This record gives sequence, structure tokens and C-alpha cells, in this order.
Amino acid sequence: MLRNSISLLFLLSPLVMAAAAPIVIAHRGASGYLPEHTLASAAYAHALGADYIEQDLVMSRDGELVVLHDIHLETTTDVAKKFPDRARDDGRFYAIDFDWAELKTLEVNERINVTTGERVYPDRFPLQPGPVRLCRMEDQIQLIQGLNQSTGRTVGIYPEIKKPAWHAVEGKDPGTALLALLDRYGYREANDPVFVQCFDPAELKRLRFELKTRLRLVQLIGKTEWNESTADYEAMRTPEGLAEVATYAQGIGPHLDFVVLAPNEPPTSLVADAHAIGMEVHPFTVRADSLPDAFPTLAGLMGALHAVGVDGWFTDHPDLTKPDSALTH
Repeated sequence: MLRNSISLLFLLSPLVMAAAAPIVIAHRGASGYLPEHTLASAAYAHALGADYIEQDLVMSRDGELVVLHDIHLETTTDVAKKFPDRARDDGRFYAIDFDWAELKTLEVNERINVTTGERVYPDRFPLQPGPVRLCRMEDQIQLIQGLNQSTGRTVGIYPEIKKPAWHAVEGKDPGTALLALLDRYGYREANDPVFVQCFDPAELKRLRFELKTRLRLVQLIGKTEWNESTADYEAMRTPEGLAEVATYAQGIGPHLDFVVLAPNEPPTSLVADAHAIGMEVHPFTVRADSLPDAFPTLAGLMGALHAVGVDGWFTDHPDLTKPDSALTH
């Protein structure tokens, strides 16, 4: 009964209905221009006009929420150089094995393929030692709220809890820590400028029903082979699966492949099915320099997303994908 009441409350709220214009969510900040998840990337995303800025979150050994996409460190930092003896038996360096005092000394670089050492996106920020460091969620909140005050804009935050089940095995609870931090900075209600996202439905249900958050939750829908959780993402995309998601979340964040197929093909029914039960749809990830094979131009991809009526999108290039400019590039 509680679940149905909560779901009905949000479904009736105008905050979760389709917005007049899609929102632009800066994926890991302005990651198309600066190393991902740094304060510099977040500040530039704010300057480029993003509506929300995303933060992926993992935990340090001493319980800090660190803004980092992976539970590992070597793909985006110089950890192997600074702490060569701290890898686990699998050869990986885990953020959870370091205190924040150690993590904040690491330099952040463009994402690399750890096998080849080459940049994943060759034309982005140079792969060189630089002035950018890891940051905490609290640091990003302070930066974004400060910029909101000084610019008069209201840019929201969009944190993702990474691998909560894995963290639980390691003795950490990033979900509870995140809700406490958000509460401390004034993010408590469904109309506050924040979405909390996760691939793991069990964690989102825990946030909603056990921890009783009123914040808007977004169920990420990925591909099974990514092993983000034990969820059946194929079943989740059906009308029946979406109805279950709607009992605890106000939106979905599906991979682009689950929304639009090709310029000359009709879209999937996912957006229409989600809208029919009052949920928002924020697909990921639009990259101007790494387009899906089916869409040779950014204009073609953005035109397809506009046509299908998504409520927003994650993008590495917030300036090129704003609703008023996307179709001109």
C-alpha cells in the first residue's frame, strides 16, 4: 500500500511530466572538453548552459563520496605511478582501498585504455600531467551551488550510486551517505533540482521504501553484458517492467540503442510506454565525437531524440546538444 501511495504521489506531480524543453545533463561534467568528473569539468558544464551536472559516486576507505565513474582508479588517474604497490591481486587499483587524503593527491587525466595506454577519445584534452584532481561529491555541490548564486541560474545535480551491492560487500553504504549529504545541502523534496540514479533496482527500492527519500529517482537501463547489477534489463523495458519501475522511480535512463534505432527506422516504443505511466526518459550518452554507427551526424541523432519526445539526454558536449542549437550542428 505504501509503495502504491508513493508512486501515485509522484505520478500526479507535474514535476515528473514532460518538460516544455528537454533538459541537458552534462555527462561527467563537460567531459568532451576536460577530464571527466573534475571540478574544472563541472564548472565548464555550468558555463556551457547545462541544466544538470552528473556525478558518479564511489566511496573511499574512510567513507568519503568520491566523484569517479569506476570503482577502479587507473583508467583516469596516475595512481599506478604514485602508489605502485597498492593494486589488488587482479592488478587493479580500487578507490575504496585509499583514504581521501591519498586520493586527492592523484592527477586526473583523459580516460585511457589500460591495455594500450592510448586515450579512448583521441581528440579530447591532451594526455599529460595537469592541474586537475579528484573531487568529492561535497566539493561539486559547493561549486555548483556557488555558481548558481553568482550567475543567478539554477543548475541541478544528478548523482549516480555506482555498484551499491559491491560496496556493501566491502562494508560501505554509499546510498545512505549520499542521502545524508544531500539533506545537509538542502536537497530533500521531489521539487528540488536533483535526480538520483542507479543501475541497481534493489538500491533504488531501498532508497525509496526503507530510507524513505522523497527525491526523484531514475532507473538506469543498460545492457546485460555490462554486469552493472543482476537486474533483467530486457524485461525492464517491457510495459510490465516499466510499471514495476514506476512503483519506486520517476524516470528511466536507457541506453540510446533502446530509444532510437536509425534515421530511417521508427523508434522503439520505450519512450511512449514510459510517458504513458508518467515517467521521464533521459537516455545516455550523446557524444559529438563518438556517434552511434546508425547516425553519421549529430544533427541526425538529435533530430531523432527530439522526434521521439525524450525529456532530456546525457551528453559529453552540453553546448552542442542544447535544444535550441542541437539541430544546427
